[in-house]
Amino acid sequence: MNRTALKPEADVVEGVYLCTQLDLPDLFGAAVSDQPGLRLYRPEDVPDPSRIRFALVWQPAPDAFDAYPNIELVQVIAAGVDGVLRNPSLPDHAVVTRVHDDEQAAIMAGFAAWHVVWHHRHMGNYLKAQTSATWDRQTIKTLRPPSQVTVGVLGFGLMGQAIAKAVAAMGFDVLAATRTGGDNADGITRISGDDAVQQVAARSAILINVLPLTPSTRDILNADLFARMPRGAALVQLGRGPHLVEEDLLAALDTGQIGGASLDVFRTEPLPRDHPFWSHPHVLVTPHEASVTSPKAVTDALVRSVQDIENGHHPTAAVDKTTGY
Repeated sequence: MNRTALKPEADVVEGVYLCTQLDLPDLFGAAVSDQPGLRLYRPEDVPDPSRIRFALVWQPAPDAFDAYPNIELVQVIAAGVDGVLRNPSLPDHAVVTRVHDDEQAAIMAGFAAWHVVWHHRHMGNYLKAQTSATWDRQTIKTLRPPSQVTVGVLGFGLMGQAIAKAVAAMGFDVLAATRTGGDNADGITRISGDDAVQQVAARSAILINVLPLTPSTRDILNADLFARMPRGAALVQLGRGPHLVEEDLLAALDTGQIGGASLDVFRTEPLPRDHPFWSHPHVLVTPHEASVTSPKAVTDALVRSVQDIENGHHPTAAVDKTTGY
């Protein structure tokens, strides 16, 4: 039996794809079909809901789990699990797992580093100058070296650590708000405690958010936090949509307290066409694509979690439902 085989074909573990936004069978079906111990169905193709033991999900409908009384495992296709934990039909006994993928973290780190450079070098000015064929060396007298620019990272899990290391490697002064203390290393200063987020924000010329969404972090990117930041600082929002009070950011942008923002996640997705973020001159919008997970990584994570369940173990990738991560 190969590494990912679970059971003989005669005794497969059956699951279901549950998602309201993406075609999960199209994205992951080929990779899953290579696993002889697994069989996943679209909801409309499930032959017997009572045989469904697990689900592969992303933004499931509120009643998505009601049809499957024996579901034991819910595997989310990415790192964010708040949409599943808040789902009213999620069974209390079901274990929720997420993907822990170093390649996904590297993709996220590269995306964040690009935005750090975008804001540090004011790259938007060059795009505007190009439209009028204007040769304008705007930063020749004003550019600060990276060592004099503090970049804050809110959240220091897999994603936050990868981002902090990548940005520090470019020579920036990096602060990280962490849930627990730890040694400073790799050019990163770790700050912990109840006011760690506020401390980091107050010193950051560029602030990157990758916090998990919990009751204590909801609405954390608000007017009070923006007022603490250095005037003209930039925000890179890669966490979860409900972290950001959108009206507060727009007000801070309009006064110049916040000089620019890169936004990848939003309270309503897709972002409505009439939302002011689309046309704001100091906002760069991307469609929730800061990081993506490969089909192989998702499938490997699913197989490991199913194996753990089948062997009577608590999955190593399980989420603590009380903390949300």
